[in-house]
Amino acid sequence: MEDILTVKELSKTYRNGRKALDNLNFNVYKGEILGFLGPNGAGKSTTINILSTLLKCDQGDIQYFNNSELTLKEVKQKLGIVPQELAIYEDDTAFQNVKFFASLYGVNKNEIDKKVEDALDKVGLQERRDDKASTFSGGMKRRLNIACAIVHNPELIIFDEPTVGIDPQSRNHILQSIQNLRQEGATIIYTTHYMEEVQAICDRVIIMDGGVILLNDNLNKILEDNSASQYAITTSLKISEEVLQKVNELEEVKSLELTDESTVVLDVEDNSSLNRVLEMLIENNVNIISIAVHQNNLEDVFLSLTGKKLRD
Repeated sequence: MEDILTVKELSKTYRNGRKALDNLNFNVYKGEILGFLGPNGAGKSTTINILSTLLKCDQGDIQYFNNSELTLKEVKQKLGIVPQELAIYEDDTAFQNVKFFASLYGVNKNEIDKKVEDALDKVGLQERRDDKASTFSGGMKRRLNIACAIVHNPELIIFDEPTVGIDPQSRNHILQSIQNLRQEGATIIYTTHYMEEVQAICDRVIIMDGGVILLNDNLNKILEDNSASQYAITTSLKISEEVLQKVNELEEVKSLELTDESTVVLDVEDNSSLNRVLEMLIENNVNIISIAVHQNNLEDVFLSLTGKKLRD
């Protein structure tokens, strides 16, 4: 796989002495969508700001587009940034907004109008090209924000929580637009507080906390390695300590938690392991009312690594 971004030993300490990043090392590969996740205070925003060339690191090296000779101006011409905060002009039309940003990126005057039209088309705003941004819904403003960032056809696009506070229809449109951009050859770094978005569009995931990377792996492999199911077994009466101890000592039981007097949550390998647990309960005269299954997902992996939920 070809590296489009290489980060080596990236560190950053703020004036108050807080170490935001501690020797970060990772690569971004051409043509992938990389989910970049972390709870508040993890160092994620600092990393994104450094990669976006908005903030300088204290030490470390970043190589963009597999070329160490590129100037900062050349990097910016190949980089697209979709910020969390809207960067549009409310009193200008959609077309005027995108054209302004195209001029900032140095798009050729002979091509600028066509590129603006293409960018608006990619985010589904072609029909509203002559309407002022102030008349747009929150979701449409987010899509306009994206059009402004991709008008120069960047090779690497950083999306910083682009779906915050918008309706489900706009969210789905944005996620589809991101997948289309990848199909057209762009590489994406995607940050979000919505884990279901990561599972929907990302190829690989980086989870960081405390300024360090805790996990960096293919999404499918992460889910496969953490595929064990949890079972919530509800009984008619309180489960005795003696019975709980017997169940917990079973080789098939990886973990056990009593969530209330009559519900126990088990982590077991498979259905045959669950059957052994049920046999043990029945042998000890426990009346089972219901069994609910919870399949582990990326949110569970994130919680186990950081001790926090993504939205905390």
